Amino acid sequence: MALYAERGFENTTVSDIAERAGLTERTFFRHFADKREVLFEGASTLEELLVTAVAGAPESAGPLDAVAAGLEAIAGTFEQRRDFSRQRRAIIAANPELRERELIKLAAWASALAQVLRRRGVPDPAAALAAETGVAVFKIAWERWTDDGNERDFAELIQESLDELKAVAAAI
Repeated sequence: MALYAERGFENTTVSDIAERAGLTERTFFRHFADKREVLFEGASTLEELLVTAVAGAPESAGPLDAVAAGLEAIAGTFEQRRDFSRQRRAIIAANPELRERELIKLAAWASALAQVLRRRGVPDPAAALAAETGVAVFKIAWERWTDDGNERDFAELIQESLDELKAVAAAI
Protein backbone atom coordinates (compact mmCIF):
# COMPACT_ATOMS: atom_id res chain seq x y z
CA MET A 1 0.00 0.00 0.00
CA ALA A 2 2.83 2.36 0.84
CA LEU A 3 4.44 1.77 -2.54
CA TYR A 4 1.18 2.40 -4.36
CA ALA A 5 0.75 5.63 -2.39
CA GLU A 6 4.36 6.72 -3.00
CA ARG A 7 4.77 5.77 -6.66
CA GLY A 8 1.26 5.20 -7.91
CA PHE A 9 -0.19 1.87 -8.88
CA GLU A 10 1.09 2.01 -12.47
CA ASN A 11 4.67 2.75 -11.40
CA THR A 12 4.87 0.00 -8.80
CA THR A 13 6.12 -3.40 -9.94
CA VAL A 14 5.74 -6.81 -8.35
CA SER A 15 9.49 -6.77 -7.91
CA ASP A 16 9.19 -3.52 -5.92
CA ILE A 17 6.47 -5.00 -3.73
CA ALA A 18 8.36 -8.23 -3.10
CA GLU A 19 11.55 -6.36 -2.27
CA ARG A 20 9.78 -4.01 0.17
CA ALA A 21 8.12 -7.00 1.85
CA GLY A 22 11.39 -8.93 2.04
CA LEU A 23 10.09 -11.64 -0.29
CA THR A 24 11.00 -13.06 -3.64
CA GLU A 25 8.72 -12.51 -6.62
CA ARG A 26 8.02 -16.22 -6.59
CA THR A 27 6.73 -15.98 -3.03
CA PHE A 28 4.58 -12.99 -3.99
CA PHE A 29 2.98 -14.99 -6.79
CA ARG A 30 2.20 -17.84 -4.40
CA HIS A 31 -0.12 -15.44 -2.59
CA PHE A 32 -1.34 -13.12 -5.34
CA ALA A 33 -2.14 -13.61 -9.02
CA ASP A 34 -0.91 -10.09 -9.81
CA LYS A 35 -0.32 -6.74 -8.13
CA ARG A 36 -4.01 -5.80 -8.33
CA GLU A 37 -4.91 -8.65 -6.02
CA VAL A 38 -3.07 -6.94 -3.16
CA LEU A 39 -5.98 -4.49 -3.15
CA PHE A 40 -8.71 -7.08 -3.65
CA GLU A 41 -7.53 -9.88 -1.39
CA GLY A 42 -10.36 -11.19 0.73
CA ALA A 43 -13.19 -10.13 -1.59
CA SER A 44 -14.42 -13.70 -1.98
CA THR A 45 -14.30 -14.23 1.80
CA LEU A 46 -16.38 -11.09 2.32
CA GLU A 47 -18.82 -12.25 -0.35
CA GLU A 48 -19.17 -15.60 1.41
CA LEU A 49 -19.77 -13.90 4.77
CA LEU A 50 -22.32 -11.58 3.17
CA VAL A 51 -24.22 -14.43 1.50
CA THR A 52 -24.13 -16.60 4.63
CA ALA A 53 -25.58 -13.80 6.73
CA VAL A 54 -28.35 -13.12 4.21
CA ALA A 55 -29.17 -16.83 4.06
CA GLY A 56 -29.30 -16.92 7.86
CA ALA A 57 -31.51 -13.87 8.28
CA PRO A 58 -34.84 -14.56 9.99
CA GLU A 59 -37.43 -16.05 7.63
CA SER A 60 -39.70 -13.11 8.44
CA ALA A 61 -37.12 -10.61 7.10
CA GLY A 62 -38.04 -8.99 3.82
CA PRO A 63 -35.49 -8.90 1.00
CA LEU A 64 -33.93 -5.55 1.97
CA ASP A 65 -33.81 -6.45 5.64
CA ALA A 66 -32.10 -9.75 4.79
CA VAL A 67 -29.54 -7.87 2.69
CA ALA A 68 -29.10 -5.38 5.54
CA ALA A 69 -28.29 -8.31 7.85
CA GLY A 70 -25.56 -9.33 5.42
CA LEU A 71 -24.14 -5.83 5.21
CA GLU A 72 -24.11 -5.53 8.99
CA ALA A 73 -22.27 -8.86 9.20
CA ILE A 74 -19.42 -7.65 7.01
CA ALA A 75 -19.24 -4.16 8.51
CA GLY A 76 -17.34 -5.38 11.54
CA THR A 77 -14.57 -6.84 9.40
CA PHE A 78 -13.65 -3.35 8.27
CA GLU A 79 -13.68 -1.39 11.53
CA GLN A 80 -10.05 -2.07 12.42
CA ARG A 81 -8.94 -1.33 8.85
CA ARG A 82 -10.15 2.23 8.30
CA ASP A 83 -6.72 3.68 7.45
CA PHE A 84 -6.02 0.81 5.04
CA SER A 85 -9.48 1.29 3.52
CA ARG A 86 -8.90 5.01 3.02
CA GLN A 87 -5.58 4.33 1.29
CA ARG A 88 -7.16 1.60 -0.82
CA ARG A 89 -10.00 3.90 -1.88
CA ALA A 90 -7.57 6.63 -2.97
CA ILE A 91 -5.41 4.19 -4.93
CA ILE A 92 -8.41 2.67 -6.70
CA ALA A 93 -9.89 6.09 -7.47
CA ALA A 94 -6.67 7.13 -9.20
CA ASN A 95 -6.58 4.15 -11.59
CA PRO A 96 -9.25 3.30 -14.20
CA GLU A 97 -8.21 -0.38 -14.31
CA LEU A 98 -8.66 -0.66 -10.55
CA ARG A 99 -12.00 1.17 -10.62
CA GLU A 100 -13.16 -1.37 -13.18
CA ARG A 101 -11.96 -4.23 -10.98
CA GLU A 102 -13.82 -2.74 -8.01
CA LEU A 103 -17.02 -2.55 -10.06
CA ILE A 104 -16.58 -6.18 -11.12
CA LYS A 105 -16.25 -7.18 -7.45
CA LEU A 106 -19.41 -5.28 -6.53
CA ALA A 107 -21.29 -6.82 -9.48
CA ALA A 108 -20.26 -10.27 -8.26
CA TRP A 109 -21.59 -9.42 -4.81
CA ALA A 110 -24.91 -8.27 -6.34
CA SER A 111 -25.18 -11.50 -8.31
CA ALA A 112 -24.44 -13.62 -5.23
CA LEU A 113 -26.95 -11.63 -3.17
CA ALA A 114 -29.65 -12.08 -5.81
CA GLN A 115 -29.00 -15.82 -5.88
CA VAL A 116 -29.31 -16.19 -2.11
CA LEU A 117 -32.48 -14.09 -2.09
CA ARG A 118 -33.97 -16.36 -4.77
CA ARG A 119 -33.11 -19.36 -2.58
CA ARG A 120 -34.99 -17.61 0.22
CA GLY A 121 -38.05 -17.52 -2.07
CA VAL A 122 -37.79 -13.95 -3.30
CA PRO A 123 -38.90 -13.84 -6.94
CA ASP A 124 -37.33 -11.76 -9.67
CA PRO A 125 -37.17 -8.89 -10.26
CA ALA A 126 -37.45 -8.25 -6.50
CA ALA A 127 -34.38 -10.40 -5.74
CA ALA A 128 -32.23 -8.56 -8.27
CA LEU A 129 -33.52 -5.15 -7.19
CA ALA A 130 -32.87 -5.85 -3.51
CA ALA A 131 -29.39 -7.20 -4.28
CA GLU A 132 -28.38 -4.24 -6.45
CA THR A 133 -29.86 -1.84 -3.92
CA GLY A 134 -27.90 -3.51 -1.15
CA VAL A 135 -24.68 -3.03 -3.09
CA ALA A 136 -25.57 0.64 -3.63
CA VAL A 137 -26.16 1.03 0.12
CA PHE A 138 -22.78 -0.61 0.79
CA LYS A 139 -21.03 1.67 -1.72
CA ILE A 140 -22.53 4.90 -0.32
CA ALA A 141 -21.81 3.88 3.28
CA TRP A 142 -18.26 2.82 2.31
CA GLU A 143 -17.55 6.19 0.68
CA ARG A 144 -18.86 8.03 3.72
CA TRP A 145 -16.95 5.77 6.12
CA THR A 146 -13.65 6.26 4.27
CA ASP A 147 -14.04 10.04 3.94
CA ASP A 148 -11.26 11.91 5.70
CA GLY A 149 -12.39 13.12 9.08
CA ASN A 150 -15.19 10.60 9.43
CA GLU A 151 -14.94 8.52 12.58
CA ARG A 152 -18.44 7.05 12.65
CA ASP A 153 -18.91 3.27 12.65
CA PHE A 154 -19.35 1.56 9.30
CA ALA A 155 -22.38 -0.39 10.54
CA GLU A 156 -24.01 2.87 11.64
CA LEU A 157 -23.45 4.39 8.21
CA ILE A 158 -24.85 1.29 6.49
CA GLN A 159 -28.02 1.52 8.59
CA GLU A 160 -28.30 5.25 8.02
CA SER A 161 -27.89 4.78 4.25
CA LEU A 162 -30.54 2.05 4.26
CA ASP A 163 -32.90 4.28 6.23
CA GLU A 164 -32.32 7.09 3.70
CA LEU A 165 -33.09 4.71 0.85
CA LYS A 166 -36.32 3.62 2.51
CA ALA A 167 -37.31 7.27 3.05
CA VAL A 168 -36.62 8.10 -0.59
CA ALA A 169 -38.60 5.06 -1.78
CA ALA A 170 -41.50 5.93 0.52
CA ALA A 171 -41.63 9.46 -0.88
CA ILE A 172 -42.00 8.29 -4.47
